[in-house]
Amino acid sequence: MKTVTKKELVHRIAEQTGVTKVVAKDVIQSFLNSIIDELAEGNRLEFREFGVFESRERAARLAQNPRTLEKVPVPAKRIVKFKVGRLMRKKVSGEDVGDLRLDDDDDDLPTPAPKRSAPTQKPNEAQGMA
Repeated sequence: MKTVTKKELVHRIAEQTGVTKVVAKDVIQSFLNSIIDELAEGNRLEFREFGVFESRERAARLAQNPRTLEKVPVPAKRIVKFKVGRLMRKKVSGEDVGDLRLDDDDDDLPTPAPKRSAPTQKPNEAQGMA
């Protein structure tokens, strides 16, 4: 098992996309900061096939110190929960994922407008002034 750092991911992504490491690092850091900001505001983040991040309130409770067996109050706090998506679950468990890809979520992105060709008529002809 190997630990992959942000630096290693930056290097890989820069190579795969052809952008500089500085650009790749800025994009990755911006993405991570956005996730943190959204969770801090109490929002839920859903990345289809990857997973869902959400922050939840953990209730206050009484815990027990294992050495002294003394009861200790633990205050309520906000935690981050992550629910694994279908593609990640299958890939990590070694199942065949076929053609499933994470970038299939492009349906949320605006479709670029088709390029218009230049008009073939002269301006006067288009207005009916021939």
